[in-house]
Amino acid sequence: MNFAITSGYVVPIDGDPIDGGTVLVQDGKIAAVGRDVAVPEGTPVVDAAGGWVLPGLVEAHGHLGVYEEAEGWAGQDTNEMTDPNGARLRALDAINPADLAFADALSGGVTTAVIKPGSGNPIGGQTVAIKCWGRSVDEMLVKEPASVKSALGENPKRVYGDQKKLPSTRQGVAAVIRDAFMKAQDYKARRAAAADEGKPFDRDGTLEILVRVLDGELPWCQHTHRADDISTALRLADEFGYRLIINHGTDGHLLADTLADRDVPVIIGPLFTSRSKVELRRRSLRNPGILARAGVRLAITTDHPVVPIHFLVHQATLAVKEGLDPAEALRSITLNPARIMGIDDRVGALRPGLDADVVIWSGDPLDVMSRALRVFVSGREVYTYADGEAVVADPYYRESSDR
Repeated sequence: MNFAITSGYVVPIDGDPIDGGTVLVQDGKIAAVGRDVAVPEGTPVVDAAGGWVLPGLVEAHGHLGVYEEAEGWAGQDTNEMTDPNGARLRALDAINPADLAFADALSGGVTTAVIKPGSGNPIGGQTVAIKCWGRSVDEMLVKEPASVKSALGENPKRVYGDQKKLPSTRQGVAAVIRDAFMKAQDYKARRAAAADEGKPFDRDGTLEILVRVLDGELPWCQHTHRADDISTALRLADEFGYRLIINHGTDGHLLADTLADRDVPVIIGPLFTSRSKVELRRRSLRNPGILARAGVRLAITTDHPVVPIHFLVHQATLAVKEGLDPAEALRSITLNPARIMGIDDRVGALRPGLDADVVIWSGDPLDVMSRALRVFVSGREVYTYADGEAVVADPYYRESSDR
């Protein structure tokens, strides 16, 4: 997996574009990026002349593999809607790498996705960052857990209201979250006391994870659309001191100054949906630009399968049409989501030391007529488009030299 991509328009994301640049890959990592990179003799060369070379795109909030396409009930593992507090649940345990969506992701230049439980529960479970190609989720792993998913608003109150159980109102949803964190605080104190006294202690998987949130180890990914729910998310974060990430943030532009001042990032989207419920009344492609101009750290999401994963770049394109800066649009689907989700030490830019997740595009990715021509994950070419035909490498077949 040593090669050099040469002669393309290289967009590192965290540096200036390089016309006629070179990306040198060694042992699955990016070794050098620049105009005058010395390519060792005998290194295979990929000619990207006329194309754009970017890092693989990063989806910060999706359900690939847990909400499988064309599978119906059998492939629906997104929500465990039998317990309002599912902190002990792990998206990792439900991901099927054979989901058709992973091939779609590669065709759209997406090489990394943060997979999250759904929004049916006030506390949905643990998220995981994975590559979009591999035989097993363990081989695809980038970071686990990456965060804990929580939901405010319509979805959890509908799920449990239909069951005639708590929570059936916004008051109830917030109370479930608040009660869970108070129990976690008490659990932490009891655990510490038992350790000091050398006594045995019965562990609780749910509370262990919530303690890690309280300790700042794991961020809290808060599904929230309406401005009042965003305010509740901020209030809860203040009460318990955890790191908050707003997911969806449909009304985030109404509180953009507050979010920027508090340095609370927003993973906005999906942006290609109809206004199918009350919470989405203010959904607009203008909103990403408003947030970015206010100084909010911004990522764009498809929330796949709500919007198909390969349309991630197209959401960014149309956000540019409605006022988002083009450079910020590319950051919002590469480096920004990587930084927000704490995986920028692996992905999100073309920088020496990062994984060699590289995409050669036929042109500017923000041009809807451009397409991903060649996609590399950790230095391995896993997707190719040529002569009107797309080919995805079979992860279950490896050459003997790769075993």
